[in-house]
Amino acid sequence: MSLPKRHSPPNKLSLRHAFEVEQARREAERFAREEAERRQQEEDLFRAEQLYDAVIGDPAFLAAHGLAVDWRRYTVMIESDAFLIRAYFEAGKASVAIGNKRQGAGASATAAPLKREEVDSVAEALRLVAQFLADEIN
Repeated sequence: MSLPKRHSPPNKLSLRHAFEVEQARREAERFAREEAERRQQEEDLFRAEQLYDAVIGDPAFLAAHGLAVDWRRYTVMIESDAFLIRAYFEAGKASVAIGNKRQGAGASATAAPLKREEVDSVAEALRLVAQFLADEIN
């Protein structure tokens, strides 16, 4: 098969070049998305560490109220025999929830959430943890 003859001078456009440019553009966009996600995850992890540090800062207080604290990647958990407070950091927000672990309340060992709120900062998450704790202890 032969290509039809051109009647105009050759131009500098090339399908190969346009394809390679498009591939490079897509790769750069993918890299930018992955980098933004990685930075967000690092920020969420740092914020969870900040909350954990604030919560464990007074071991005597925790012991006096029978509280155990655990931290797993993006989640800080404050647990007693009766309840579980969980703060989870994702996408720049903190979701703070409290669950009831009391027998006879229809709760399982996983402590289904009774209350849940979403906040924007570590300070607000700490305030909610304290509020939920005060509700349960008083």
